Amino acid sequence: MIEIDINKKLHGSDGAMDLRVHLSIAEGDFVALAGKSGSGKTTLLRILAGLEEAEGSIKIADQIWLSGKESLAVQKRRIGFVFQDYALFENMSVMQNLLFVCNNKTLAHKLLELTELSELQNRMPNTLSGGQKQRVSLCRAMMNEPRLLLMDEPLSALDPTMRTKLQNEILLLHKEFGTTTIMVSHDPSEIYRLAQRVVMLNKGEIIKDGTPKEVLLQTSGSQKFSFEGELLDIAKVDLIFVAIISIGQQLVEVVISKEEAQNLKIGQVVRVSTKAFSPMIHA
Repeated sequence: MIEIDINKKLHGSDGAMDLRVHLSIAEGDFVALAGKSGSGKTTLLRILAGLEEAEGSIKIADQIWLSGKESLAVQKRRIGFVFQDYALFENMSVMQNLLFVCNNKTLAHKLLELTELSELQNRMPNTLSGGQKQRVSLCRAMMNEPRLLLMDEPLSALDPTMRTKLQNEILLLHKEFGTTTIMVSHDPSEIYRLAQRVVMLNKGEIIKDGTPKEVLLQTSGSQKFSFEGELLDIAKVDLIFVAIISIGQQLVEVVISKEEAQNLKIGQVVRVSTKAFSPMIHA
């Protein structure tokens, strides 16, 4: 269990504010931090990593990371951190970047195989694509077999196809190593795919805490509308089928027919339209 109870004064987008977070996270969970820019999400990650000071307490299992103003050194926390900007050593090969963290070739080869990077192990970072660099960054974060993996919008610079591929690989590594993962993201489809739990911050305080559907799902009223979105999931609820669709920064839930459920594919871009209370979905 991870117990977080911290306080830090910040200067947010709307002026001075207090970041006050009290959370309990079960080991092995995947938690997404959501909310507007300037709400304190990245600062919370940096406090957990030991990169920023705060008051309060952080306890992971039987180890104290923060107590009052006494803070455990970053290198003793067994964390992995994945940034937006990759932060690779440009003068080292892919394999050397991994072994710099921990000289464990068996683990390095396993990670490269899981992320389909084995053939690129001798390549230099400047010869890799953005998606390949981020996969190397993810592998490097896993090299010390972290108790806690922290990710700050790691896929925001990638195109949709590569984002989906890396989301699958992040989930694979999370399950393979049983690591507790906390990720900052503004993408509802990404959160829905990856996270078991969403914690939404606003002006330094937790305003929502629940499953992705509980926190992000917003349904429309009776007005007519027509929007394009990505089909994330189709679930059978009793005798009906329900589609979960990402539209902009929202998730919507639409009842569909059995035929539509059979013909639509997860990941497909669909158009959601309605007349009064009769929504229709078109691929």
